[in-house]
Amino acid sequence: MTRDIALGQFIPGQSVIHRMDARVKNLLLIAFIVLIFCSFNFVSLGIITGAVIAVILLSDISVKMYLKSLKVIIVIILITSILNIFYGSGDPIVQFGIFKITLSGIYRAIFVTVRIICLILISSCLTFTTSPTDLTDAIERLMKPLKILHIKVHEIAMMMTIALRFVPTLLEETDKIMAAQKARGADMESGGMIKKIKAMTPVLIPLFVSAFRRAYELAVAMECRCYQGGDGRTRMKVLKIKKLDVACILVTVLVLAGVILCNIFFAAKI
Repeated sequence: MTRDIALGQFIPGQSVIHRMDARVKNLLLIAFIVLIFCSFNFVSLGIITGAVIAVILLSDISVKMYLKSLKVIIVIILITSILNIFYGSGDPIVQFGIFKITLSGIYRAIFVTVRIICLILISSCLTFTTSPTDLTDAIERLMKPLKILHIKVHEIAMMMTIALRFVPTLLEETDKIMAAQKARGADMESGGMIKKIKAMTPVLIPLFVSAFRRAYELAVAMECRCYQGGDGRTRMKVLKIKKLDVACILVTVLVLAGVILCNIFFAAKI
């Protein structure tokens, strides 16, 4: 079950996306998220979807991995889509009492669903193609101006990256605990929702214990290596902006211009 979840995994490679500067990838991810929510019609959304598909192909990572990343929120996608179907205006195609399904509602549900899928896929691409070390370094560099406000940027970046890194580990640990509990006769699949939630108690308690144990072991390991935070630390790999990064930024600017023009000339909004 949980072993199929790809959230937070890093897959080494030499693709175009892998070779990009981690800082640029973070900034372009933010730009894509803004673009996704600034697309107000199907034409502009089509440009965003095409750009996301291009990024997926350039990452040279199996499409199956991206589909696994969608498993985490498939229930949220379905619920959001179903709710949006009933929020359309116009003449109803089907009506159940006060609830009505209109053509506008169907378009709205499709539009919102594609938005969410694009958001998850482009976010997954960042974690798939960026190592935890590069991600920590990039986040720290981007948050560097906050040091003026005496905010501990390095510690924040380190905590965010460690949390992301341990998601697959904890999911794997959950699988092992569930398998052990089932081997002891625990029933976690039959019954209603409340019974299934209660059946997860024997899993959650050892999972929390394991998480705290791993955190303690990590803290001890960092102390043994004389880890003292970000001040005065040097880096084995220095991040540098290359021609590839500049080219990717220019392409993103072109996509942004295309979305803006589509929003202006194709004024129909969902």
